[in-house]
Amino acid sequence: MMLPSAAHHAFAALASEGGEHAGEHDPLLPYFTGGGALLALLLLLWITTRFNRDR
Repeated sequence: MMLPSAAHHAFAALASEGGEHAGEHDPLLPYFTGGGALLALLLLLWITTRFNRDR
């Protein structure tokens, strides 16, 4: 039973460290990531439609 107890203490320590810095991230980063993904998918859609023309 020593291993689960040690793991519990390790995870508790990590959780408490993560809670200190929870509000210090850039709130616009998810919008940049989502916008970049959307642009990449639109570019792939445009490329796909260019290659699938009926000739």
